[in-house]
Amino acid sequence: MNKNLAFADYMVFIVYFVIVAGYGYSIYRKRKKNEHDAKAYFLAEGTLTWWAIGASLIASNISAEQFIGMSGEGFFLGIAVAAYEWIAAIALIIVAVWFIPVYLKNHIYTMPQFLKTRYNESVALIMAIFWLFLYVFVNLTSILYLGAVAINGIAGGGYLHTIMIGLSIFALLISLGGMKVVAYTDVIQVAVLIIGGLVTTYIALTTVGEYFGVGHNAIAGFKVLMHEAPEHFKMIIPKPTTGSTQIEINKYLTFPGLLSYLAGIWIINLNYWGCNQYITQRALGADLQTARTGILFAGLLKLLMPVIVMLPGIAAFVLYQGGHLPQLVGGKDGAYSAVLTFLPTGLKGLSVAALTAAIVASLAGKVNSISTIYTLDIHKKYFQKESSEKSQVYTGRIAVFAAMILAVLFTWNDLLGIGGVGGFTYIQKYTGFISPGVFAMFFLGMFWQRTTGWAAIVGVVMGFVLSVIFNELAPGWFGNETFLYTAYPNGKGGFEIPFHICMGLSFLFTMITMILISLGGPKVNPKAFILDKEMFKLKPQTTVLIVVTLLIIAALYVKFW
Repeated sequence: MNKNLAFADYMVFIVYFVIVAGYGYSIYRKRKKNEHDAKAYFLAEGTLTWWAIGASLIASNISAEQFIGMSGEGFFLGIAVAAYEWIAAIALIIVAVWFIPVYLKNHIYTMPQFLKTRYNESVALIMAIFWLFLYVFVNLTSILYLGAVAINGIAGGGYLHTIMIGLSIFALLISLGGMKVVAYTDVIQVAVLIIGGLVTTYIALTTVGEYFGVGHNAIAGFKVLMHEAPEHFKMIIPKPTTGSTQIEINKYLTFPGLLSYLAGIWIINLNYWGCNQYITQRALGADLQTARTGILFAGLLKLLMPVIVMLPGIAAFVLYQGGHLPQLVGGKDGAYSAVLTFLPTGLKGLSVAALTAAIVASLAGKVNSISTIYTLDIHKKYFQKESSEKSQVYTGRIAVFAAMILAVLFTWNDLLGIGGVGGFTYIQKYTGFISPGVFAMFFLGMFWQRTTGWAAIVGVVMGFVLSVIFNELAPGWFGNETFLYTAYPNGKGGFEIPFHICMGLSFLFTMITMILISLGGPKVNPKAFILDKEMFKLKPQTTVLIVVTLLIIAALYVKFW
């Protein structure tokens, strides 16, 4: 159980690097004749297949915060955390059926462009600047920091800054080739991610089987998990009572049972998958059927993710409770790294490659989105209005370099304090405050023709203010028990409202306010999108994909309710 990597592990990792770099370069060479085509660079317009779109969506979504953070939540909460992935699959269906047709019909290439087209220039500029700051100083920095920390821990320590630079350079090599290179290398990345992740899960389950005397058998090991930790295989966290322990209360604060499904988890997923440049960019350059199929393919892959990122956490919990995981350090966030110590030489290298694939794909996708928003929505509009296609590509590449350099500078000594709160919590904290307002603005903008630009501005600001009030101030202002919420002791001397409930309340009041403001405007806003039934018609093969996904989700919930 040597924690450090051996020669064979490094060789496996080098082979992975050579394959991804070589394939990426071959894609770049093929598109070199279109090297200075801005839409080809930023969107790979018309060249991505459905499987490339789907794989790229997953590769960009799954990163260190999932491997480390969700595995840690599996250790703490159990299978309930899988709801993030399984509800995401339903959210992807909603995006594919209703959101993408609106974007494509109106030739939307960036999210700020959507806001300008539907509302006005002010809304678009405000959100473009906000998204750039969010992507650079929250998402990019946390992915880089948490990824470097995770791989450094597996490698035995002492290489944090070297790994940080290596991840940055690897991501830069991919992202400088444009969206097509990013998306097609993501196909390899997601294959490595899934294979390496499944190997880690298999080893974790067989290790449980061996330590609990049922043999070297993954299925038997899974049964041991269900027997030793039955509370970890319940999707719904029970509401605390007066006799609940602090740990039980903390679980509910993290995921408040059925109320999660009435509020926050839908806002998180629909905002992330439907109103996020980082994600939607992969589908915005394709035709409707290709985009839809790719998004639904990603939904099917999401169903598999809890097996890869959550089950190792539950296995770590059972092993730790049984005294078989003394190498666990750092609490729940150390669960995944602790499980990796059981992997034999060679396979450990494959798992590091899987983790690296997730990190690099996310970094490359993120900087590509940053360069797209900056170049098309800020630089071209306000600094160089007559810029050529070649100039736009050049500007995009400079933006890629600048974003990555900023990320390295701010994570070098953890200036943002990401390590103190954890990468997963850091991302949720700073993106969650704005999600209710942003989603309300997009949702009403798409599907209610009366929504006004003034209502959109008020909605974004109000969504943020209400999120701060409900998350930080409401218990002190209004008490711990009201008709809207119940606040619970957080074990730190204060009281908290579950985060998902805060998001739901913020979204509800933001929607009401935006509707009331818009009622003062014309019945049909001049900038409203024209919708027709033909946009939302589905082909038989699309319907089949949707039905299969929903049946699998229903079966999972019936089994683990």
